Amino acid sequence: MDPFTEEDTNMYFYENRLKTFEGWPFNEDCTCTPENMAKAGFIHTPSENSPDIAMCFFCLKELEGWEPEDDPEKEHKSHSPSCHFIALKKKIEEMTVEEFFKLQKERHKLHFLHSQNKSCNEAITKFEEAAKVRRADIIKTAMGEE
Repeated sequence: MDPFTEEDTNMYFYENRLKTFEGWPFNEDCTCTPENMAKAGFIHTPSENSPDIAMCFFCLKELEGWEPEDDPEKEHKSHSPSCHFIALKKKIEEMTVEEFFKLQKERHKLHFLHSQNKSCNEAITKFEEAAKVRRADIIKTAMGEE
């Protein structure tokens, strides 16, 4: 998710996050309803094998394996205590422009770090795969199996 797009910035608003919960497996008689999930900053990001993946649009923390009685706000705070969005004391609509820009600055930092970690992990995986192939070649050569 690109933190600089207008579509992504729209996720600051509850109604836009709520719209992502189409097909969410928990509705009435549950604590983790789409409404409560969206209020806690989550957007629904299902995969084929995991229909209950939700991610905080702000800190990018992904959670799955939801139970009907799970409280989205408590779960968010517990798994991502440093998330600035879940720690907000006022609604986005009540923030000053300066407060919003400070919040957005923190969000950009998180997204940058997340993308850097992802790139780093991908590079490590490629290196490890190449090392396995090279090692197998060395073993074949040493055993005279060319």
